[in-house]
Amino acid sequence: MKIEKNRVVTLSYELRIQNENGEQTLVETANTENPMVFIYGMSGLPDQFEENLDGKSAGDDFDFKLDSNAGYGEFDQNAVVELPMSVFEVEGGIPENMLEVGNFIPMADSEGNQLQGRVAELKDNVVVMDFNHPLAGKELFFKGKVEKVREATSEELDHGHVHGEGGVHHH
Repeated sequence: MKIEKNRVVTLSYELRIQNENGEQTLVETANTENPMVFIYGMSGLPDQFEENLDGKSAGDDFDFKLDSNAGYGEFDQNAVVELPMSVFEVEGGIPENMLEVGNFIPMADSEGNQLQGRVAELKDNVVVMDFNHPLAGKELFFKGKVEKVREATSEELDHGHVHGEGGVHHH
């Protein structure tokens, strides 16, 4: 059975990103014990990700890259914000080791939306926070294997997601 619209696809893969020197870093793995399972055409994944899998069958390997605009978008300079250090105070002081470059800190914007920010730089009394997705502006290299392909049940298609193994469990 081939991958096409409304079929449930089970993948194992490794996702790597490449730095300026062409060295790749592994950022995400889906293995056979914990695979990625989705309904083709309803996954919410980048279109180009799905297109690269179109027509493959169980047992087929894949190896492709998505450029940044097909992945998590370009790096947005406006999402890099300077905040006064006092914002990070808890009970009058800043928790030790909290403000280290590279740390992710959960924060909320003025409307109460949860954001994950990365400490990009520390200046005098100012913290430069980067609210871009960590994979923004990066090319994504996917390499893996199609584990299974099956028809989605009518219930899964109604709900738009997979039930059972690797899927969403309703309680």
